[in-house]
Amino acid sequence: MKKIGILGSTGSIGTQSLQVIRGNSDKFQVTALGCGKNIELLKAQILEFQPEMVAVEREADVKLIKADFPKLKVFWGDEGLINIAKSECNMVLNGLMGMKGLSPTMAAIEAGKDIALANKETLVAGGSLVMEKAREKGVKILPIDSEHSAIFQCLEGNQNRKIKRILLTCSGGPFRNFTKDELEKVTLQDALKHPKWNMGKKITIDSATLMNKGLEVIEAKWLFDVEPKDIEVLVHPQSIVHSAVEYEDNSVIAQLGIPDMQIPISLALGYPNRIKNNDAPLDFFNMGKELTFEKPDMDTFRCLKIAYEAINEGGSYPLVMNGANEVLVDLFLKEKIEFKDISLLIDKVLEKHKVHYNLDMDSILEIDRETREYTEKLALGQV
Repeated sequence: MKKIGILGSTGSIGTQSLQVIRGNSDKFQVTALGCGKNIELLKAQILEFQPEMVAVEREADVKLIKADFPKLKVFWGDEGLINIAKSECNMVLNGLMGMKGLSPTMAAIEAGKDIALANKETLVAGGSLVMEKAREKGVKILPIDSEHSAIFQCLEGNQNRKIKRILLTCSGGPFRNFTKDELEKVTLQDALKHPKWNMGKKITIDSATLMNKGLEVIEAKWLFDVEPKDIEVLVHPQSIVHSAVEYEDNSVIAQLGIPDMQIPISLALGYPNRIKNNDAPLDFFNMGKELTFEKPDMDTFRCLKIAYEAINEGGSYPLVMNGANEVLVDLFLKEKIEFKDISLLIDKVLEKHKVHYNLDMDSILEIDRETREYTEKLALGQV
C-alpha cells in the first residue's frame, strides 16, 4: 500500500486527489494532510482518512484541530508544510497554489520522496535547482497538470527517440478571440467563468490571461528537458487533446480524454500502474463534429509572450515574473487593479529587474520577497 502525504488537501487538486484515494482505499493510505484556512473541511478529511499528522496555515487553528483530535500531530505555517513533506510516506502530492509550494517540494526531494506535482510555480521559480536535486536523489517527479501528464504519457516508451516539438494545448480561457479593446472591459466575474475546467480562483485568472499556459511552457522545459523554442502552444477549445509530442520523423503522438483532473491525478498516484476510472469515458461519436486548433494571440494575451521571454532570458526572470503575477492576480481578485493591468505591470517589474544567475534557495526566496514588495507598491501607485 502506497503512503501519501497531501499538500493543499482542501483545494481543488487536493479534494479530487482524495476522491481518487477514496475509490482506491486498497491501494493508498493518507498519512499526512496540509491545508490553508478551510479548517472545517480539514476536520472532515481527518475523520475520514485518519492521517498521522496535519499542517494548517495559522497558529490559532492548531487549537481548533487539537480540540477535536487531541492525539493528532498538528503543525502550522511554512514549517508545518515542510514537516508534512518530510513525513513517513512514499509520495508527496503537492497541490499547493503559488510560490509556497517550492520549499516543501525541495524538502520532500531531500527526504527521498517521489513527487506528484500540481504546483507549477515550483519549477517556474526553481526549475534548475529542483530537477538537479531530484536527479541527485533519484526521485521521480510525476506531473499532475493535465497537459504535462499528457506529454509524460506520450513520451512513455519513446525516451530514446528525438523530440521535434512538444505541442502544449490550451483551451483559450473565457476570452478566446477577444480583442485588446474588449479585454479592457472585462470584469472579475467574467474572468472567473472558465469554459471547461473547474479550478481555484488564482489559476482561473491565470487561464484567462494565458499566464497559466506561460507557466506551463516553463514547467515543460524543466520536466522534459526541451528548449522553449521547441514548445508550441495550440489553442484547442474542446479540451479533448490534452497535449502531444512530435518526433523527428514528424509522427505525432497525442493523449486524449475528457476534461477530468482525476485522470492525471490517478496516473501520478498509481504510476507505473493505471487505476480504473468509473466516470463516463470519452465518447467519440458524441463529443462534437470536429477538434479545432488555433495559434494563440500573444500580442493580445501578452502574459504568454512574457513567459517565453522570461524563460529565454533565464536566471531569475521566471522567478520575478511569477512573483509579480501572483501579487497582481491577488490584487485583481480584490478588485484593486484592472484585468489589463496584470500584463502591463509584469512588464514594468521585469524591465526594472537586474537578472541573477546561479540561484540557490536563499537567493530565490529573497528575490521573490523583494519582487512581491515592489510589485504591490507599483500596482498601488506607491513608487
